Amino acid sequence: IYRRALEEDLLPGRSIEGVATASLYAAARQAGTPRSLDEISAVSRVGKDEVARTYRYVIRELGLEVKPADPESYVPRFASDLDLSDETERRARGLLQTAKENGVHSGKSPVGLAAAAVYAGALLTNEKVTQNDVSEVASISEVTIRNRYHELLEAEEGAPA
Repeated sequence: IYRRALEEDLLPGRSIEGVATASLYAAARQAGTPRSLDEISAVSRVGKDEVARTYRYVIRELGLEVKPADPESYVPRFASDLDLSDETERRARGLLQTAKENGVHSGKSPVGLAAAAVYAGALLTNEKVTQNDVSEVASISEVTIRNRYHELLEAEEGAPA
């Protein structure tokens, strides 16, 4: 992706590191192993805003097909980082699928939804995990986790049994 950006003369006016970081972000999403903008910018010398702006520019100019990140793709990593059981991971995936069926996921951050699902899954399977633990692993605020958590549970309650 970076090489194509270079060949198509997309670098003038942009930092090399910014385009390289945006290319890495795009490649991760295309490969189905998405990383959040926070994670990508944490290991780069480029700020989150510049990465996001350059990413949008690069995919538009190169005509890349990048599907929105699926919240479920973050669940295994979060569950693993928190040492949670397979049962909790399955429960989290189930919550996300119900949310998808009810349209709750639309317009929401996939990372926030995944973090909330992992938190809710842990609570529903009686595993001890705090919002703060999940917040640190997912690099997302506890407030976001709380809000998405309530939305996921409401979707679950409203779902036909």
